[in-house]
Amino acid sequence: MDLQFDTHNRYNPLLGEWVKVSPHRTKRPWNGQVEKPNLEELPRYDSTCYLCPGNVRSGGVRNPEYQDVYVFDNDFASLLPSTPSDRIEEGPNGLLKASGEKGRCRVVCFSPRHDLTLSRMDIADIEKVLSVWQDEYEKLGSSAMINYVQIFENRGAIMGCSNPHPHAQIWSEEIIPDIPVKELTNEESYFEAHASHMLLDYAQYECEVKERIIVQGGHFLAVVPFWAVWPYEALIIPYKRNLQSLGELADEERTDLAWTMQQLGIRYDNLFQTSFPYSMGFHQKPTDGKAYPAHTMHLHYFPPLLRSATVKKFMVGYEMMAMPQRDITAEQAARKLREQSDIHYRSILH
Repeated sequence: MDLQFDTHNRYNPLLGEWVKVSPHRTKRPWNGQVEKPNLEELPRYDSTCYLCPGNVRSGGVRNPEYQDVYVFDNDFASLLPSTPSDRIEEGPNGLLKASGEKGRCRVVCFSPRHDLTLSRMDIADIEKVLSVWQDEYEKLGSSAMINYVQIFENRGAIMGCSNPHPHAQIWSEEIIPDIPVKELTNEESYFEAHASHMLLDYAQYECEVKERIIVQGGHFLAVVPFWAVWPYEALIIPYKRNLQSLGELADEERTDLAWTMQQLGIRYDNLFQTSFPYSMGFHQKPTDGKAYPAHTMHLHYFPPLLRSATVKKFMVGYEMMAMPQRDITAEQAARKLREQSDIHYRSILH
């Protein structure tokens, strides 16, 4: 079997699931939906933007004239600290279940600049964002009510982002959500079987074979994982020592993580010369007070674009009914990203 040409299934050890890879399908013609390319040049400040400094937000609160990273409680939070903790069980054999959940949601604006994404920010400014994320993770997680803190960024309207001003969200909640639970369970099984960390072992293997690495810093690497589902999916992982949360970063590791995130973002944008959409999120250890010795902190990037800035990957049909499927291989995707310039295309154009 040739993994670059023949249809095959790849195993995702983090989730314990399989993904189908069909490399020959990249040759098929495309007459489906075509998205509009994101060619808009955003202003440094937008008077109509409810996230820009000094402007009134949708909930009626006026932002301060902030000059750096700005954090506030989400005006339309999905999780609230006042939610009743009621439980409902009804139907045959208690088949229909529901339970109330408390939580708190925060918004993190990366900078006062309306037009400045992480891929175009200086390393020092990305470090400031990382430090704020660390503080929020620790402060929110210190509450007895909060057992998990999820930091994520939806970038681009195609990924459901309602405001182009670069920002992230933080959802902190009582439960540990399903996907982190799957990862934690599989990491623990691997740790018990091999007395080592799954993702650290995987990162060190990728450093040896160098087939799927996009960029490699002194402490972190960005890689298209062997089991990637989305066309240009990426994983940022440490490869020198195990880390469980942002709070464990030494100064040089924080700088290196900021550089790795910036460099991955530049290559994403350069690939199709567009502000590359994605959903990105950190998986850190839960904040329930328990030990998770098997866990390795990592970042997932899930971008939807497939062939160009205008053709996206749809998760429909077979993916919804059977299992995930992808056309280009992880190795092909990594090579295309790795070959991109480390200088942002807009810097070159200007």
